[in-house]
Amino acid sequence: MGTPWIRCIGEDEAQGELQSVYAQWLAANPSRSAVPAVLKCFSLRPDVLASMLRLTYPLHFQDGFLTRRLKEMIATYVSGLNRCHY
Repeated sequence: MGTPWIRCIGEDEAQGELQSVYAQWLAANPSRSAVPAVLKCFSLRPDVLASMLRLTYPLHFQDGFLTRRLKEMIATYVSGLNRCHY
């Protein structure tokens, strides 16, 4: 992966609110060993990251009109079309 254009704070550098948000995310995602870069792009604004996670995770990762499985399939397809590894 190339150098990000957005300055990000890694887990090892995180302090205060950001460290807490990262810890909560990792606890909720025990199969993951690191916070994804797509989330770290919000690291300079941990308040925005926390708000974004509260809003989007129920939409993306819980069944509703579409099942989580179908949402994941759509996201994977769109990422492939965009040649994005997310």
